Amino acid sequence: MNLQSNDFELFGVTVRFAQDRDKLDARWKDLQREAHPDKFAAQGAAAQRVAMQWSVRINEAYQRLKDPLKRAAYLCELHGAPVNAESNTAMPGSFLMQQMEWREALDDAPSGAAGTGTLQSLLQEVVVAHAAAIRAVESLIDATPGTSPDFLAAAQHVRALMFIQRFQRDLDDRLDQLV
Repeated sequence: MNLQSNDFELFGVTVRFAQDRDKLDARWKDLQREAHPDKFAAQGAAAQRVAMQWSVRINEAYQRLKDPLKRAAYLCELHGAPVNAESNTAMPGSFLMQQMEWREALDDAPSGAAGTGTLQSLLQEVVVAHAAAIRAVESLIDATPGTSPDFLAAAQHVRALMFIQRFQRDLDDRLDQLV
């Protein structure tokens, strides 16, 4: 294992958006077994510290690879198109309008049981939008044969996914308050 390897190399998987979660999980367990600090107890404190560094590195890579949003952002960054969500909030007008409409619907939903149906309907709409954004990211990163990946466009879709996920968390929180 090489600390300088990217996450995909570390896990021995293809550098692409689409990943098999079961394979990632199995590989994570294998890597953790190999690098577990207890395995190096007889070799002294220095070996255990290195094993601990490896364990942390493996966990960080796993967290990025298993989460589609983090994986997409990481792929964009690897290919010179960082998401820069903190400094680049430019989004298409239609997307911003959709966000405003969702926020207004959330704010205007009745309290109590009366709002549950409205919020459930809104949640369905957001889930559909999230799935569509994931598909768009996948098609931009894992380009079809004969086309090139478009990491700049994928980075914009990743930023949109961040908005969608944040809104979905807010919506879930509001639904939890009604239960």
